[in-house]
Amino acid sequence: MESHAMDGVPRPAGTPWPKATPDVEALVREMIGRVADKWTLLILEVLEEHGTLRFTQVGEHVGGISQKMLTKTLRQMESDGLLTRTVYPVIPPRVDYTLTPLGLSLSEAFCAVWEWAEAHHAEVMAARQTFAAQAGTPEWMHDPQLPSVQDRP
Repeated sequence: MESHAMDGVPRPAGTPWPKATPDVEALVREMIGRVADKWTLLILEVLEEHGTLRFTQVGEHVGGISQKMLTKTLRQMESDGLLTRTVYPVIPPRVDYTLTPLGLSLSEAFCAVWEWAEAHHAEVMAARQTFAAQAGTPEWMHDPQLPSVQDRP
């Protein structure tokens, strides 16, 4: 049985990945922390799906994000080379955001997560129901479509 490939070379399941250099390992940890942020992932998805968007359009497509958080996330993504920010010298100011090839490649990498979620959705939901039944927790606590625990009466 084979597992994922690194540099196109299949790796047998259970075989550890080769040890990365400390600088690569630090970058991986840093990027996981940044892209694991829900806003970064949602912005990646929106820009990949819609192409170049204005600041307000990004916010509208993402939904539920404050202007402050949108600005912070877009600037961090720009500093990491994931998107380009183009400012047009017009009144009112116009700013467009577009994924770079680096951002597109990261977006493609996260497609595997979407594919995994589609392929295993029923299994995860069944596991949550089993856990809820065994732990005696209400089923609604494990339904992603419902409000969070804090929002429940």
